[in-house]
Amino acid sequence: MQRLKMKGLILVLAIVVSTLSALPVLARTGEGARQQDSAPPQKSAPPVSPDPGQQVFDQNCSRCHNPPEGFSPRISNAVSLHMRVRANLSAEDYKALLHFLNP
Repeated sequence: MQRLKMKGLILVLAIVVSTLSALPVLARTGEGARQQDSAPPQKSAPPVSPDPGQQVFDQNCSRCHNPPEGFSPRISNAVSLHMRVRANLSAEDYKALLHFLNP
């Protein structure tokens, strides 16, 4: 019986200690939430429309490829022509991609 009372006391003590240790965290979280609510909204910059060639790259090529580091005009032409066939790019998309790969 004495052992059972001791285990119960230890359990209660553990709950009290864990609750008390969580109070500062809860207090800080509440302060941060109040500060964020009272802060004035910041205006965001208008969205910048990316280069049409970059849009073509993002929509078609980036599924399999990383953005290019830089290619010679000869390589850019070969890559763009290959991807025009493989990704069914239109002539306009092909020209935009070619300009994006080799500005």
